Amino acid sequence: MRWIFAQRLAGHSVARIARALNEAEVPCPSAADPGRNTHRTGAGWTLGTVTTILENPRYTGRQVWNRQRTDTELADPANVTLGHKPVQRWNLPDGWVISSRPAHPALVSEDDFVAAQDINAARRPRTPQDEPVMRRYLLAGLLACKLCGRRMESAWSNGRPAYRCRHGGTSATAPDPSRPKNAYVREDKLLPHLPAPHLLLTSPATRARRRTQAGADVRSIVSPGGVAGYLREHEITLTWNPGAAALQARATGTAKTVTVKAS
Repeated sequence: MRWIFAQRLAGHSVARIARALNEAEVPCPSAADPGRNTHRTGAGWTLGTVTTILENPRYTGRQVWNRQRTDTELADPANVTLGHKPVQRWNLPDGWVISSRPAHPALVSEDDFVAAQDINAARRPRTPQDEPVMRRYLLAGLLACKLCGRRMESAWSNGRPAYRCRHGGTSATAPDPSRPKNAYVREDKLLPHLPAPHLLLTSPATRARRRTQAGADVRSIVSPGGVAGYLREHEITLTWNPGAAALQARATGTAKTVTVKAS
């Protein structure tokens, strides 16, 4: 724990800390104590594990209560007869209860803990309060990188929505040196090409068509937002190939794929 805080205060990213721990084969908490972490695999350190440690005031020697709560939700929303299941969720820090005096020996000084929180806050992306911007990403969570298979992350670039993949640069696994450092594509370069895979993946009977006055079929009228909603509803994955500048769509559970040039 002391080493993790020292690395953070030295300016290292959470991803770099997690990778170093995995490369050194240091057991993660769920591997070191599986009895208390039966819900985790113990496969290795993750960004979430390191972040949780850095944000836990218990390492300053104080006792902390109410960090988590147990909610219930349907085991399967499509089948209510299966009943409910318990789900643990994090409470916001303003709901935590922290002891007024130390309850056990401290591993980290309170000054270092506060300094680590300042670093965490400074590295989180924020919208300037004096110039609020509504950021909307139509393809958030739908776009995967062809080079490494990871989901591309949303990124606001020059006032426009875009998507990027740093191929593990922000993960706990070491990046592949044979790949370029990142892949990037603007959303406005992809949206005009969404109707094509939508038309080819849907059956003729379900396509919404526009007719001329003579009654001839011309083309489907589908807005980018409508296509994005269709992709989510039918679990269709979009894959961006930066080398070929091509967008590929594939429906879950089928071998049917559609590829369009998006350059």
